[in-house]
Amino acid sequence: MSPPAAGFPRLLALGDAAFTVEFGGGIAPEIHARVLGFAAALADCAIHGVIERVPTFRSVTVHFDPDLIDPPRLAADLLALAQAGHEAAASGRRWVLPVCFDDALAPDLPDVAAHCGLAREAVIERLTATEFSVYMLGFLPGFPFMGDLPERLRLPRRAQPRVRVPAGSVAIATGLTAIYPWESPGGWHLLG
Repeated sequence: MSPPAAGFPRLLALGDAAFTVEFGGGIAPEIHARVLGFAAALADCAIHGVIERVPTFRSVTVHFDPDLIDPPRLAADLLALAQAGHEAAASGRRWVLPVCFDDALAPDLPDVAAHCGLAREAVIERLTATEFSVYMLGFLPGFPFMGDLPERLRLPRRAQPRVRVPAGSVAIATGLTAIYPWESPGGWHLLG
């Protein structure tokens, strides 16, 4: 079991019918393991009045019916459960996704390579050699936030987001990789 980050877990009230339990301030496998462990432990408790749990990179939001549960008591129970330090790994499948890195489909690849001080082929090699984990789905339905990008490829989002990113685009930003499920606006670097 990994030790909690300093100042975590912490509980935040979201109006009168939800709490968010935070396990850290960033995106990291050990924080996500705490998120998944807490979500699983909460599901096992089956607390009457809890409607839904929504896990993210670093937190779990717990929606509840304030007419069926005492919010201060729930807050204390959630914090105690979070401090128990449960951890879990995501279950799932391993997928191998084909990616086309042709210039027309990878408009940011030359800039990413230059910024990282790597050859175009070295960026592709590092990206394709990495096994990513889906931390969560969001932004758009089916949009996978996948980590962890190799340190050398970590860049901030684009200064100028695009109005249209084609569906199926593979993109990077910060320490994450994603695949756009539909055409949409986006500010990530398109690599394939």
